[in-house]
Amino acid sequence: MLLLSLALLLAVLTPPALALEPFDLEYSASYMGLQAEGRMVLTREGEGRWRYRLDIRNAIATLEQITEFEDRNGQWRPLSGSDTSLLLVKRNRKTAIYDWERGVATWSGDVKPERAGPVKLQPGDLDALLVNLAVARDLAAGRPLRYRMVDDGRVRELHYTVAGREPLSIGGKVRQATRVVRTDGEKQTIAWVVDGLPVPARILQRRNGKDEIDLRVKTLR
Repeated sequence: MLLLSLALLLAVLTPPALALEPFDLEYSASYMGLQAEGRMVLTREGEGRWRYRLDIRNAIATLEQITEFEDRNGQWRPLSGSDTSLLLVKRNRKTAIYDWERGVATWSGDVKPERAGPVKLQPGDLDALLVNLAVARDLAAGRPLRYRMVDDGRVRELHYTVAGREPLSIGGKVRQATRVVRTDGEKQTIAWVVDGLPVPARILQRRNGKDEIDLRVKTLR
C-alpha cells in the first residue's frame, strides 16, 4: 500500500509531458565559422507517425538531417533517418533504418564498414535529432535527462545536467531559459530550453573549447 501511495503521489506531482504538435522554427546559425540560416520543422505524416527535419545552410555548406519516427503512447521510436552534408562540391549522405521487428538498426551510404551495423535496439532508444525533442519534453516534465542514443553506427549514453537559468532574447523579446549541458570528451553540447517551446531555443555544439554549430531560434510560425 505504501508503494502504491508513493506512486500515486508522484503521478500527481509530476507535470504531464508535452503532446507533440507540428511546428516550423527558423534559426539564425553559425556553422563552420560562418553565418548561416537554420530551420527545424516537425510535420505529422499519419496516425502516430512524424517527420522531423533540420536544415542549416550558408554560402559554402549545407547540412540536412531528417528523422521519421512514431509516437507510441508517448514513447518515440525512430524508424528511418538521413544525414546529408554538402561542403562546396563534396557531398556526404548516410541513411539509417531502425527495424523494430528485428530489433536492430543499420546504416548505408557514405559510412565506414564498422559503422554500418547492425546495432541492437532497446526500448527507449533515440537518434540524435529526437534527443532535441526529448530534452525539451523531459525538462518540462521534471524527468531525468538521460538517453540511450543509437546513431551513426554507435550507441552512446547521454546525460544532460541543469546548469541554471538565464535570459534569452527570442524575436526581440526576452524569455527565461533553462540551460542544460552535456560533455562527452572533447565535445560539449549546451541547450537553452524555454517553457512552451517544443525544442531548445538555442543549441551550441563545441569541440575542444571552440564553437562548431550555434543555433538560435528567430521566429515561430
